[in-house]
Amino acid sequence: MGILGFIIVGLVAGAIAKAVLPGRQGGGWLATLILGVVGAIVGGLIGSAIFGGGLADFWSLRTWVLALIGSLIVLVVWGLIRRRSTTTA
Repeated sequence: MGILGFIIVGLVAGAIAKAVLPGRQGGGWLATLILGVVGAIVGGLIGSAIFGGGLADFWSLRTWVLALIGSLIVLVVWGLIRRRSTTTA
């Protein structure tokens, strides 16, 4: 899958992750894109470690599920970091 595929998958996965998790994450479409692309990379690494195969093909269900799971993980970690930084200040 090329870089354009990662960007598209990342944008969609980041938007879905923001819609699934409650709370105010903030950020616009650029933050969603970055969240999703990082989440797709994390999901691909998790898929490679657990299943022996990461993000394979743009139209593969495994690609979309791993990207969404990775985006959710990144969003949760980002929320924990932001919460910690706002409570210590």
